Amino acid sequence: MNTLKRIVVALLVATMTIGVASARFGIGPKVGMNVNTLKFSTEVLDPANRVGYTGGIMIDFTVPVIGLGFDLSAMYVHRGDSKIYDVIKQTEGKVNNDYFEIPLNLKYKIGLPIPIIQPFIITGPSVAFRTSKKDIENAFKSKTVDWAWNVGAGVEILNHIQVAASYGFGMTKAVSFLTNIGGQEAGIEGKNRYWTVTAAYLF
Repeated sequence: MNTLKRIVVALLVATMTIGVASARFGIGPKVGMNVNTLKFSTEVLDPANRVGYTGGIMIDFTVPVIGLGFDLSAMYVHRGDSKIYDVIKQTEGKVNNDYFEIPLNLKYKIGLPIPIIQPFIITGPSVAFRTSKKDIENAFKSKTVDWAWNVGAGVEILNHIQVAASYGFGMTKAVSFLTNIGGQEAGIEGKNRYWTVTAAYLF
């Protein structure tokens, strides 16, 4: 039995070694657009969706046969300037949404008989560091760091072009806001929610 266990372990190690040795590594530019909204903890604020853009660089690592890997990006992100209307105070403010974002996605590529196109699914965390103004009109307080979780899908074409769409769920508050409800100052928090469509070319 011990001999059998050693053989199984040896085979597993050999398989992993061969897989890593033959793994594919790619790096290249990545650009796209996004639609962002702020999800508030109360309905007294009405945030409008804003279209933005993103650009940067991505690395992609995939182990053949099993199709499992990851991608890591360094992106400049402009999620659009969110205009927020306070229905209690009847006032409007603007939140700037510029970030340096680092998403890390676990990626599974689905093998197809046609090698020129390969679908994949992705999921993973993202951390974004705000680069735009932190305090807006002495009321909105934008947070310096924003954590999110992304889920999405896409296709790889000719082993070089990757087109993907993902949705980001903000896990930490991106903005806080003070408003007057019933004669008392009330604190309201907002989290980012955003769709992102990107295209990357890997060398």
